Amino acid sequence: MRFLYIPLIAAMFFSACSKQPLNINNNGRDIIAFGDSLTYGYGAQPEESYPAVLAAMLGRNVINAGISGNTAQDGLNRIEELDEYSPYMVLIEFGANDYMRKRPFEQTTQALTQITDYVQQRGAVAVIIDTGGPGMGKYSKFMKQLAKDKNAIYVPPILKGIFTKPDLKSDMIHPNAKGYALIAQKIHKYIKPYLEQ
Repeated sequence: MRFLYIPLIAAMFFSACSKQPLNINNNGRDIIAFGDSLTYGYGAQPEESYPAVLAAMLGRNVINAGISGNTAQDGLNRIEELDEYSPYMVLIEFGANDYMRKRPFEQTTQALTQITDYVQQRGAVAVIIDTGGPGMGKYSKFMKQLAKDKNAIYVPPILKGIFTKPDLKSDMIHPNAKGYALIAQKIHKYIKPYLEQ
């Protein structure tokens, strides 16, 4: 008789593991890419930025709210820009400039947490995009945990497989058109399931 309970236990386990992101199926309309030069598309034409490529893949508008050089604190300082739109989902991509400029790690983590809180309090789905890159391991660890704690979507390091390949880069740091297309594919993989519900 005890074997009859196995399917029920398994169903309960997988249900607990497939927790939906906070604010899924909200009433917002816009997907907003909120970040730094990797979001802006530095090193490529505007139509080659990852938000533009992602928009074509999804068949819907993706607003590019990336500003080159922004740190997480800069993003927090302009967070109210999101109120100009009707956000359904916000793609949060900051951290690389903080690392390169040696900004205090605690300042970066606090800003990322506050940005995520603002997005979720605004009623939108928060997507935390991990930049990755050499030396950014503790940032990746934090972002993954933040997504888990806040019930947000986590996108693993987007520069993995790109950073060490000159043919995918426009300079020592930034991708070129081919690199941004790969980033769009990575992000698409993680957000598309939550745009079909």
